[in-house]
Amino acid sequence: MRLSVVIPAQDEVGSIEPTIEGAVGVLEREGIDYEIVVVDDSSADGTAAAAERHAAQNPRIRCLRSPYSRGYGLAVRAGLDRFEGDAVAIMMGDRSEDPEDLVRYHRVLEAGYDCAFGSRFIDGGTVEDYPRLKLILNRIANWVIRLLFSHGYNDTTNAFKAYRREVIETIQPLFSNHYNLAVEMPLKAIVSGHSYGIVPVSWANRRAGWSKFSIQEMWSRYLFIVLHVFFESWGDYRRSGFRRPRREQLRAR
Repeated sequence: MRLSVVIPAQDEVGSIEPTIEGAVGVLEREGIDYEIVVVDDSSADGTAAAAERHAAQNPRIRCLRSPYSRGYGLAVRAGLDRFEGDAVAIMMGDRSEDPEDLVRYHRVLEAGYDCAFGSRFIDGGTVEDYPRLKLILNRIANWVIRLLFSHGYNDTTNAFKAYRREVIETIQPLFSNHYNLAVEMPLKAIVSGHSYGIVPVSWANRRAGWSKFSIQEMWSRYLFIVLHVFFESWGDYRRSGFRRPRREQLRAR
């Protein structure tokens, strides 16, 4: 299974190179066929040039300019339009995710699951230097989502996930232009009946650059997309023969 890793990046010149190097090192060590797709989201700090230096040295790395206006969700969607693998993982460009978890995701997909979801809040998962207010709001939001969808997953808002290509095709069209895409994609996959395995993952706060996430701007967008998918799940998906997906929480290996 060839794994594409889509990395949206906006003004991440201080983090994008170690992010690429970490992913490449782990995937090559494990003998996983891969490609890295860095999507430059209108950066003004040399992020694209840094990624292109790696692309010039490794044919498995590509750097694309997002054809859309600025926005995390739009940059991810640009990468989803262009990835070539059998499956795709979406990874932040700020070094917040552990590249070792790409291997866990690949194993979940190879085991036959349609989606690989990570949780920072189950046994084996870790968070480092998570801002307290964001952590509290994160836990509340995920509790509400879990209550609405009864999907047994406690980290839906985590953007770091992986999907088989057919899942990406199933959940189209995607509407979110911003970070709420991280919620739209897994929820649409779940209500469509795709199976998913949940594994512990690690997260650490960025050490360079600045976060583009704004609580004040995003809460309404998250609420809109959660309710949109929830009500849609009682419409089109139900009428087309909804089936409860296979779900399993897997141990770290």
